[in-house]
Amino acid sequence: LGWDVLPHPPYSPDIAPSDYHLFRSAFQVAHGLSDQHFNNYEEIEKWLNEWNASRDESFSRHGMQQLPDRWEKIIANDGKY
Repeated sequence: LGWDVLPHPPYSPDIAPSDYHLFRSAFQVAHGLSDQHFNNYEEIEKWLNEWNASRDESFSRHGMQQLPDRWEKIIANDGKY
């Protein structure tokens, strides 16, 4: 297939490189949460699911396109995020 297989750092329980794009957008979530009040876990889960569903496909595509560069930086830093 002509793919280069990159060595990968060990998994970090704190943050996986594939999750980074989602968490980088946390300021958007925090901004949306500023006027929210939740009574239980289910309401929080519903709000987060709706927020996630409202992202268009370019949001995920952009994050996936950044992964190779992020992986290479992590490898260059001996697995330190």
